[in-house]
Amino acid sequence: MALVTFSGFPSSGKTRRTDQLRAYLEQKLQENNEETNGWKVSVLSDEMLNIPKSSYDESRLEKPARSALLSAIVRDLSKNTILIVDSLNYIKGFRYQMYCAAREVGVRVATVFVVATPDLCKEWNQKRENRYSDATFDNLIQRYEEPNSMVRWDAPLFTVTWTDETVPGEDIWRAITLGDKRPANQAVASIAKPPSDALQVLDQTTASVVGAIMSAQSTLGGSGGIVSLSGNGPLPNITLPSRHVSLPELSRHKRQFIAARKKAVTQGLAGNKGELDWDAESVARKFVEYLEENLAP
Repeated sequence: MALVTFSGFPSSGKTRRTDQLRAYLEQKLQENNEETNGWKVSVLSDEMLNIPKSSYDESRLEKPARSALLSAIVRDLSKNTILIVDSLNYIKGFRYQMYCAAREVGVRVATVFVVATPDLCKEWNQKRENRYSDATFDNLIQRYEEPNSMVRWDAPLFTVTWTDETVPGEDIWRAITLGDKRPANQAVASIAKPPSDALQVLDQTTASVVGAIMSAQSTLGGSGGIVSLSGNGPLPNITLPSRHVSLPELSRHKRQFIAARKKAVTQGLAGNKGELDWDAESVARKFVEYLEENLAP
């Protein structure tokens, strides 16, 4: 159905706005019962997942907290659920991961940017019993990456300021029921019954591509452009950005690609041809396509 991502400064009023939107959407589902039969509104938040505010005190604590939230999002996304995520969602890379998860399932997306001044947020935070520490609050404000309506993972973007009485419920409703659905990347299309050695081929082939890219970069430098890859088997050419692509970055995309292929199998998704090839040559080609689309310029 849809993924609605809330984002904003800590203690900016996201939960209040989430409650307003949830009530509005549930009312709309009741009014359109014949068309929306079987649909539901669901909310995920840090509190529901037992993620304490102290998780944001240190990066070593924050990373597993974000991972738990993303896992819950992937679990709860479905064709008949409007899933509202009430969390900080302050890192654009994390919002992009959420967008990719929604795209794989084939549901619409929307982002609600809850705006309040840092001073107001600090005042509201200090009044709460369950609050962020002063140091953590200041750090989160400084690191906040504001949603941008010009990028696909934040669009369509709805802004709600602290002076607004409520959320733009009707506009959001139309966006998540009538808006365009982003198709899943062809690189993550799937087939229900992969061969028994599929995961081994997947891991070995993607590792070979990563190794070939690192080798090519060490030889050619970070000039980018079309690069010929050589490895244990036939590898396609790849167009790299005009910068050095690090091993950690490639490894992260490798993990995401593999996870997407595995998830596609379990959900029985299909690509444009209704199937997914698992031979090494096809995996290499799809992984290269995935990298070309997702590597930042």
